[in-house]
Amino acid sequence: MTEPSRHVALIEGVEVLFVMATEQEYGAHLRRRIDPLITGVGPVEAAVATTAALAALDAAGRLPDLVLCLGSAGSRRLEHAAVYQASSVSYRDMDASLLGFPRGCTPFLDEPAAVPIAHRIPGVPAASLSTGGDIVSGAAYDAIDADMVDMETYAVLRAARCFDLPLIGLRGISDGRDDLTGLHDWTEYLHVVDERLAGALDLFAQALASGALSFRRRAGGAGA
Repeated sequence: MTEPSRHVALIEGVEVLFVMATEQEYGAHLRRRIDPLITGVGPVEAAVATTAALAALDAAGRLPDLVLCLGSAGSRRLEHAAVYQASSVSYRDMDASLLGFPRGCTPFLDEPAAVPIAHRIPGVPAASLSTGGDIVSGAAYDAIDADMVDMETYAVLRAARCFDLPLIGLRGISDGRDDLTGLHDWTEYLHVVDERLAGALDLFAQALASGALSFRRRAGGAGA
């Protein structure tokens, strides 16, 4: 694992750990702005990598103020190639209903099926997000009660909450308009998503600078 502090940036006085799943989503526009932690694909890889990075930062007394997870998502109902911030995040793989737990709720964990995200970037539309280990296409969207789907944000959220850190999730809609037929259906518009995610990060910085968005500062952050 690379030194986690390299993935933490000081944005208008706020220390932010940026997290992405793949290099494919990390295009030229984002490369000019951030150096994210690349976790790998899926909830397990995202949870392992994010937790390890935060544990290392915590041990060094350098926890950030915020975790910002960003990348692509699928949606059958949202605008193609547009960027949205997560209003809530759910875990679609979890189903312990045979034991009497509501679907989506992890047994004995005091969290709702859809965890609300408190902090919002002004100017970026919000939508509900479902995380799971499967690629969703076509009729599979019918079973998902969320506006968009990804494979990492819920796992990153759980890691962040273990260290009492807030999270913002940004997702650009790369697919879902048509049924997936191969990898190219995901990658075709990633360059557009990259540019628009970068624009959302600019709005994020502007909101911090203006005071429209604020976070509790931690003593001895990653830039200390």
